[in-house]
Amino acid sequence: MTTSRVQLALNVSDLEAATRFYRDLFGIAPAKERPGYANFEVPDPPLKLVLFENPGATPLNHLGVELATSEDVVAADARFSDLGLTHTLSTADRCCHAVQDKVWVDAPDVPLGGWEFYTVLADDSGDTDSTPSTCCASAADTANTCCTATGVES
Repeated sequence: MTTSRVQLALNVSDLEAATRFYRDLFGIAPAKERPGYANFEVPDPPLKLVLFENPGATPLNHLGVELATSEDVVAADARFSDLGLTHTLSTADRCCHAVQDKVWVDAPDVPLGGWEFYTVLADDSGDTDSTPSTCCASAADTANTCCTATGVES
């Protein structure tokens, strides 16, 4: 990836049906599929569409911006600091079936109370013993949890 793209993460009640719909809508196959999870890397318009099977949840899970590099994440962190925006930086964070560097910036009136700016460092098959992100680990409260499909995501 050479440029950034907006991420739209949706909760869906039927992942198979939603995946079929978005495959047809955008004319591309999912870039990644896991139990309870799928994502699409739409080239035009640049969009990372993430689907979480989460029946009964509000449709919008969270918002984000996928960046090209860890340096871009650090630059976003510095910009938010310079602007006095409340934010949290995490490195090598396990979330959404990936290892990511990310910064969450507080924002009013959006799910989870903020936007996620991140880069993917590596795929995460979930076969490790490392601890998942606090964002993803708070599955007990699915109304306020990103990356939740059917429990803790890893």
